[in-house]
Amino acid sequence: METKILLENGTNELEILEFTLDQHSYGINVAKIREIIQYEAVTPVPNSHPSIEGIFMPRDIMITAIDLKNCLGRGVSEPKGLFIVTNFNKLDIAFHVENVLGIHRISWRDIIKPDATISTTEDSVSTGIIKQDGKLIIILDFEKIVTDINPETGLKVSEISELGDRKRSNVPILIAEDSPLLNKLIVDCLKKAGYDNLIHTENGQQAYDIICQCKKEGSLRDHVRVVITDIEMPEMDGHRLTKLIKTDEATASIPVVIFSSLVNDEMKKKGSALGADAQLSKPEIGNLVRIVDQLVDQNHLDE
Repeated sequence: METKILLENGTNELEILEFTLDQHSYGINVAKIREIIQYEAVTPVPNSHPSIEGIFMPRDIMITAIDLKNCLGRGVSEPKGLFIVTNFNKLDIAFHVENVLGIHRISWRDIIKPDATISTTEDSVSTGIIKQDGKLIIILDFEKIVTDINPETGLKVSEISELGDRKRSNVPILIAEDSPLLNKLIVDCLKKAGYDNLIHTENGQQAYDIICQCKKEGSLRDHVRVVITDIEMPEMDGHRLTKLIKTDEATASIPVVIFSSLVNDEMKKKGSALGADAQLSKPEIGNLVRIVDQLVDQNHLDE
């Protein structure tokens, strides 16, 4: 089963693939999926993480297989079922699941954020919950699952130190990122890189509300000169935010940087069509700073 991204640009919609483990329903954004294949035997890797089943090579591409059931503390999967082969953060990873039920097209506004009664925000492996046909589907945070297995796949915070001494800048930067942990890391990294004037929000809607308020007050240049946005966010995603900014004469000149685990060739086409000034995959925090530097210099934003 192959998947293709069929959604129009900037509609604030996504497609969720529903799959099962122990007869419970979970979801993954279709944009992360390369293909779905039948389970096949894998080669175990010595001394690897307990949730890593091994490696295999369909079509000469080496892929790491992760036992998703084990990741969620539900035991060990039997050697059957399906592999959901994904690509995000420039990694090819297959997640072992039991069954696939179908694809649901929904709005980001329909996603319910898990509250503190389920888990703390930084520990949660769920990015949201949707209600479909009378049942709840938990959307899993696959980036966090992979980072928990190998922290080296996360943001390369050490790259900031390699930039050396830098001058301070008061350029106002607006950040839209729904992960509390990543939001904090991005803010901390930008501050270490010299950018002191930062506003961080949890989703595209909050960011756009700030932009609209600044427009109304005539204070856009004082508060928003660069926007950094994730793609996957509740309420409003990064593509919708980019479209709203770039189709408004009052805000079209504001540089928008899409910083997301979903940035691949297909997603870059979407982002470019919407007018994004730069697009980067999420581990590249050092490159994010360099891109912001370039946009600040090119647009004389530090004046």
